[in-house]
Amino acid sequence: MTETVHVPLGDRAYDVHVGRGLIGRAGEAVAPFLRRRRVFVVTERRVAGLHLERLRAGLGDIDAPALLLEPGEGTKNWAGLTQTVEWLLDQNCERGDVVVAFGGGVIGDLAGFAAAVLRRGVRFVQIPTSLLAQVDSSVGGKTGINTRHGKNLVGAFHQPALVLADVDILDTLTPRDFRAGYGEVVKYGLLGDAEFFAWLEENATALASDPGLRVRAVRHSVQMKADIVERDETEQGDRALLNLGHTFCHALEAATGYGDRLLHGEGVAIGCALAFDLSARLGLCSQEDPSRVRAHLQAMGMMRDLRDIPGDLPGAETLLSLMGQDKKVVDGRLRFVLARGIGQAFVTDDVPAERVLHVLRASAA
Repeated sequence: MTETVHVPLGDRAYDVHVGRGLIGRAGEAVAPFLRRRRVFVVTERRVAGLHLERLRAGLGDIDAPALLLEPGEGTKNWAGLTQTVEWLLDQNCERGDVVVAFGGGVIGDLAGFAAAVLRRGVRFVQIPTSLLAQVDSSVGGKTGINTRHGKNLVGAFHQPALVLADVDILDTLTPRDFRAGYGEVVKYGLLGDAEFFAWLEENATALASDPGLRVRAVRHSVQMKADIVERDETEQGDRALLNLGHTFCHALEAATGYGDRLLHGEGVAIGCALAFDLSARLGLCSQEDPSRVRAHLQAMGMMRDLRDIPGDLPGAETLLSLMGQDKKVVDGRLRFVLARGIGQAFVTDDVPAERVLHVLRASAA
């Protein structure tokens, strides 16, 4: 069973295929985009050890040299970008060729950015191997790297030519990585679809064991993102809603060094809980909404507060200053995605700093 979501962006339009066994049929999906029977795979060592040979088998007679990078956010930087671009040039990747980003969000962001700048733009295909990448980072064309100033501050909008989201590959994720990816799934219900959130409350605990439910959850998440990207490709308006939880998340990632101490999806889950806490404190939604959000995250075994993050964190004032490096700052004012209820998110820069500090202190206490 394969479901397709079309992302209608004119001459940059593409399809996202969601289903089972897609890697085994990758060759037939990728072939229409090729001028020669060759692709250039950018991946990382953990994914390569588990899945690279299966991908190459699925590509059939398509030659597939591969660059194996180190896993983790530490690779998504200037050095990783240079290594990737130089490797593609060493391999004689031409402007008419296709780069395949085969991995999670780090690989998708990095390989996509390399494709965007190589020869002023080479097409690329996303084959996301994590739940987080399948529902979020592989769709929408955001590519980029981290710098010492913060996360994703250097990048480009470069839409993929195709996305293949094979839910069977998620069977090899660790429970922690699966839960982290779920942080981005639940975000969609919280920001714009109360019925989807209610469905997740009933079904999400079975996602890890039921591929059919995974197809439904991934497809619905992708459709929601595609609808938003269609309205606002370069984040001038509605697309900012997708950043629910991310203003808090990016500060926490910076504070923890972008490492395994806090995975991105874990930070998103904490950020969503804090965004609803802040919304309730500002009188925007009822106190029942943040309680319901927290109850669901707890049922999924997920982090909900700063105190759930192992190790010491800087104080609330320092975390607030880290938020000031976020891309969502406009004219020096922090923009938050808050909510008038579950499924009713909106963007605002009218948030008193003291209220934010109060939420951070309470979450850490």
